[in-house]
Amino acid sequence: MTHVRYRVVGYCVALAAVTYLDRVCISTLAPQIMRELHLSRVEMSYVFSAFTLAYALFEIPTAWWGEKVGTRRVLARIVGWWSTFTMLTAAAWNFWALVVTRFLFGAGEAGAWPNVAKTFSRWIPACERGRVQGIFFMGAHLAGGFTPALVALLTPHLGWRGVFLAFGGLGFLWVAGWLHGYRDDPAAHPAISPEEVKFIDEGRVREASHGGASLWRLLASNRNVILLCVTYFSNGYGFYFLITWLPTYLEQQRGFSKAGLSLFAGLPLLLSVFADLFGGIATDRLARRFGLRAGRAGVGAVAYLLAAGAILAAAFTPSALAAAALIALAAAASMFTLAASWAACIEVGGRHSGVVSAAMNTTGQAGGILSPIVLAYLVEWFADWRLPLIAMCILYFVSFVGWLFIDPNRRLAGED
Repeated sequence: MTHVRYRVVGYCVALAAVTYLDRVCISTLAPQIMRELHLSRVEMSYVFSAFTLAYALFEIPTAWWGEKVGTRRVLARIVGWWSTFTMLTAAAWNFWALVVTRFLFGAGEAGAWPNVAKTFSRWIPACERGRVQGIFFMGAHLAGGFTPALVALLTPHLGWRGVFLAFGGLGFLWVAGWLHGYRDDPAAHPAISPEEVKFIDEGRVREASHGGASLWRLLASNRNVILLCVTYFSNGYGFYFLITWLPTYLEQQRGFSKAGLSLFAGLPLLLSVFADLFGGIATDRLARRFGLRAGRAGVGAVAYLLAAGAILAAAFTPSALAAAALIALAAAASMFTLAASWAACIEVGGRHSGVVSAAMNTTGQAGGILSPIVLAYLVEWFADWRLPLIAMCILYFVSFVGWLFIDPNRRLAGED
């Protein structure tokens, strides 16, 4: 048997890495951008959220587009678009120029991960989905974890504008490789064997029939879809704290030096690398042994309960090192759920897995929109950095409760 499906996974992992490289660099560069463009903390929070707002608005339409025309064309357009606007961020000259550029950057990147989920539904058999999703997120968080140190290394030589230009250029290399090495239909790939095609087909979902308004009504009335969206809100909220205000929190509230920031600002994502991998392995093994509900919902519930406890402890510990470590632990526990969440979208959504995963990810982006703005106002009004962490604790606990009621064995009507 050939292993062409693993090449496809490799392309998707590279996409995840470039995605997070481009997203995370702006949080590390935020102090320099704020000084040069004379931005306040609240104005910078709107810059952060402009990306996320556009991402949320265009997420579901782009996922539907991928189901209609295929992910080969759509993902190539997505990466080319977002790379262009990453580079154009370097040309920003004031607050509004930066907001508009980041909004268009988010519009271009929207739909990337749901289209990856759709790609996996076509190329990855059911028995490997959790592990593959874990490897995919591992690539994203590994890149994001190293980004602060990489930015610190490049900035003295390139300046903050040069960093955006360099990172944006990587996406065009990915597009060239993707168009050369990927096909929407596994059987159409010139390097694949009949044995691998058969193996993939055994766990492959049927192609989508586009249901229009009836599909949206079906999604809005399905308990599993609603709960997946609710539980994913806290993941997006917490993640955008990590890639927006965490470096500022560690520097201003916890007194870390620049050298310490290079390590501890990236620690949550570096620790998440292991959470992604082992979360994927754990959800697949538990699902095989105890069933889908234990493998997906059990992993989600336990991990979010741990995340809630860790972030609450971080808010009240007097030790700066302990706070940084507990925030990293909470982040990793949240990311431990990613493979279970996205695999559950494929299982619940069936042939509409791309749209279901887009609906879930849209609520995560809604959390991302609110996260930097809520933090900025809480700190501005109450001068207390503990309040944003307490808010995250509450959201993680809500996700714990939500996972208790998710059953991936119950698919969308007509998908059985």
